Amino acid sequence: MTGLLRSLAVARRKGSPIGVTSVCSAHPLVIRAAARNAARFSDTLVIEATCNQVNQFGGYTGMLPSDFVRLVQLISAEEKLPTERIIFGGDHLGPNPWRKEDAGAAMAKAEEMVTAYVSAGFRKIHLDASMGCAGEPAALDDATTAERAARLALAAERAARAAGGEAPVYIIGTEVPAPGGANHAINDIEPTSMAAATHTIDVHRDLFLSQGLADAFSRVIALVVQPGVEFGNENVVLYDRAKARGLTQLLEQEPSLVFEAHSTDYQGQVSLRQLVEDGFPILKVGPELTFVLREALYGLDLIATDLLPDYGARPLYQAMERLMLAEPANWQGHYHGSGAEQRLQRHYSFSDRIRYYWNQPEAEAAVAKLTAALRGKTVPLTLFRQHLPAFEAFAGRPLEPTSLLIASIQRSLDEYRFACTGEAPNTESNSTDGGRG
Repeated sequence: MTGLLRSLAVARRKGSPIGVTSVCSAHPLVIRAAARNAARFSDTLVIEATCNQVNQFGGYTGMLPSDFVRLVQLISAEEKLPTERIIFGGDHLGPNPWRKEDAGAAMAKAEEMVTAYVSAGFRKIHLDASMGCAGEPAALDDATTAERAARLALAAERAARAAGGEAPVYIIGTEVPAPGGANHAINDIEPTSMAAATHTIDVHRDLFLSQGLADAFSRVIALVVQPGVEFGNENVVLYDRAKARGLTQLLEQEPSLVFEAHSTDYQGQVSLRQLVEDGFPILKVGPELTFVLREALYGLDLIATDLLPDYGARPLYQAMERLMLAEPANWQGHYHGSGAEQRLQRHYSFSDRIRYYWNQPEAEAAVAKLTAALRGKTVPLTLFRQHLPAFEAFAGRPLEPTSLLIASIQRSLDEYRFACTGEAPNTESNSTDGGRG
């Protein structure tokens, strides 16, 4: 199962770099689009859950790790994607959800979480114990981080032996953009220095070996670094391969490793392909996929408003605004400015914090109303030209809204696939999937 991940460093050494798209989302339509693409191209689906999203207490999705696995497997089966072509990853597994507690309590819960992930079938494990807990600095030194990562690896190893099957592969390192993107305008991002990355690897290697975890460290396949990519609420910093050249030279000294790049959202296929070629073959993506889904939902909301006299004036948009104002915790600390500026960010920010609300009953009801209203309707080309010009192929025939929504996500995934394989996206539009949704 993890053979694809282990092959990344080998492919790079041979001069034929390949990559993998690591889909980090729990939205059912994102999962379906990713599974559909993997089935369409006979690819392996790499899909991840984060420590805050899914954990032994349910996370903000309400799902245990085993629940997440069942959801992905159910959707994948419907899309004819075999279970053996799915790699489950756990992202930022560590004490982060409980960092307001003392380190002892937080780490005990982190060990329980890692055990739950591995027991459920997750085999790509990002060990992240870099954050301070109560009474500690916000960011810990490499030695403390590595010691705690080794504790988590030991828990993962025990769980894997008990569960049977393949041993986990590990990702170490934590120098990543702010989760979900920065909350301010950004102009420039410095890549991780070669010296800092080397020190992280060396300290982790020494700690793992001292704890009798040499075999586990032999399965460390990647280091998380900052390649110089980021997105804020309103802008994106694109990859500059010249600035990352010093960092990428490290891989010549560590031939068994590659880099994992977080926050690659909105980079576009040229920058993504350069990342893969330069040694960042694990491309994490999440907010972009729900951002393009929201774009399509809002476009359909506008189409229905113009087409159907009884539908109302953008009821989906209105429902999401009410919901986010009633429950502001997921966006309030991230969006700033005047009331009008915050309203724009709530709906249209690249950080896409609206994604935390789609599983709320009011949001689900509004989406259901929208898709039911348009299902089977023939939408004129002129309305697609006005509101969703990229999906003109859906005009002039009975509409299946869910197929359009899935196609919107597949368009982004096709760019990632080009980056990972070098193969141009299929020129046949995903819209020809018809009523499969």
